[in-house]
Amino acid sequence: MSERTAEPKTVLLRRGEVHSPADPFATAMVVEAGHVAWVGSEGAADAFADGVDEVIDLDGALVTPAFTDAHVHTTATGLALTGLDLSGAPSLTAALALVRDFAAARPDDRVLLGHGWDAARWPERRAPRREELDEATGGRRLYLSRIDVHSAVVTTALLDLTPRVRDKAGFTDGEPLTRDAHHAVRAAAFAAVTPAQRTGAQRAALAHAASLGIGSLHECAGPEISSQDDFTGLLRLAAEEPGPRVVGYWAEQDVAKARDLGALGAAGDLFVDGALGSHTACLHQPYADAAHTGTAYLDAAAVAAHVVACTEAGLQAGFHAIGDAAVTAVVEGVRAAAEKVGLARVRAARHRVEHVEMLTPETITAFAELGLTASVQPAFDALWGGEDGMYAERLGVARARTLNPFAALLRAGVPLAFGSDSPVTPLDPWGTVRAAAFHRTPEHRVSVRAAFTAHTRGGWRAIGRDDAGVLVPGAPADYAVWRTDALVVQAPDDRVARWSTDPRSGTPGLPDLTPGTDLPLCLRTVVGGRTVFVGPGE
Repeated sequence: MSERTAEPKTVLLRRGEVHSPADPFATAMVVEAGHVAWVGSEGAADAFADGVDEVIDLDGALVTPAFTDAHVHTTATGLALTGLDLSGAPSLTAALALVRDFAAARPDDRVLLGHGWDAARWPERRAPRREELDEATGGRRLYLSRIDVHSAVVTTALLDLTPRVRDKAGFTDGEPLTRDAHHAVRAAAFAAVTPAQRTGAQRAALAHAASLGIGSLHECAGPEISSQDDFTGLLRLAAEEPGPRVVGYWAEQDVAKARDLGALGAAGDLFVDGALGSHTACLHQPYADAAHTGTAYLDAAAVAAHVVACTEAGLQAGFHAIGDAAVTAVVEGVRAAAEKVGLARVRAARHRVEHVEMLTPETITAFAELGLTASVQPAFDALWGGEDGMYAERLGVARARTLNPFAALLRAGVPLAFGSDSPVTPLDPWGTVRAAAFHRTPEHRVSVRAAFTAHTRGGWRAIGRDDAGVLVPGAPADYAVWRTDALVVQAPDDRVARWSTDPRSGTPGLPDLTPGTDLPLCLRTVVGGRTVFVGPGE
């Protein structure tokens, strides 16, 4: 019997701070049969001490619901953790040196994989050229995805391995590959990864997530992203071995295929458009730094047909949409579907949209009306927002200031689920909460409490579960234990209410996430009552 299927222990946690709406000042919790059985005060904990298998002395640590990362590419994340990471390269010259060293250190790899380059942040202001990569690798196969994973640079050897890639849309000699050409070389590169490498990468990603207090991942897979074997292998691995839960989405319009593969929905990165950094997000007006409006992959009619098919099949539909024209196509398509199958059925299905960065008041209202979940990544703003960031370069300052309007979405009643899109941005749940609370555009900020909810309970609600992501009796015992400083209540305008632990406030506190403060350290992660991570010294 595996640890995943073994009966979990009955555990009493005491002498800490338990973040629970059932008791805002709880200091103890009992877990039984994989669920929260009780939360309350230290004074009442003695009554449970003799009837449990284990007592954990929290020594003042904080217990919270485990995080849910609502948008992850697990294998790619693991390959980035075990492969070449260019996200910290300060220049093109430095990136090429890293490629050269990586190739020398991995002589037996059938394909060299790397991720995270961003020419917009380099002084050279250009991507690596193919001949430079050929020289750095000694002519070996190499695939390097841009940080947004919507374009890549490759060596000649990998290009030659990919049938007819030079005839595909998105191939321009001397430029990074986008669109169909990029999808083709990515498939060729990942096909060269051995099954053992792939499983090792998945284990590395899941272990890393667990070490960060992440209890659930939403895997956003699909034929243009990974493979069926990769997807089903990940779901099987997560079911058989201790670690975070994995909920799978398969981004294909074949609804039967998604169901057969074990996906919760034919959703995730079903591309309506691309990404801003690669100039492939679909806009109503041209880019500020390019004389075009990006790329449209699906129109409103295709969106409507897919939503109807998923609704009738009892599956979630979902789409990747970033640019304002893409978001409009989604809204128009979902509204057309609602007219055909009924608004109540569409709302009940909790269809979702990934990224959804360029919104207007009208499309926000439509999201609320149609019951769409916004699966968003606050770290995008932290990385690319601001008046001198990539968004402003691509769109101009005025349009860039409208991006990622989390506060407006919450005010309209749109459900939010936070994620990372890892490996686009790292798995970093507290950093994600901080990014939403300290958005580069102040009017889009939300409270730490609201951001925390979007990254815990919001992910569960996005999969149709309203009974999880919160530490109350009866909820799944998915929680994390943290070493942190004093708890506070933090509002969107940066105010910190340190009186929040006073019983008169009635509000459970959270760590102070003011920029510059240390983020909490994960000491333990538990999923379904089973410990999946224990930190050093815990």
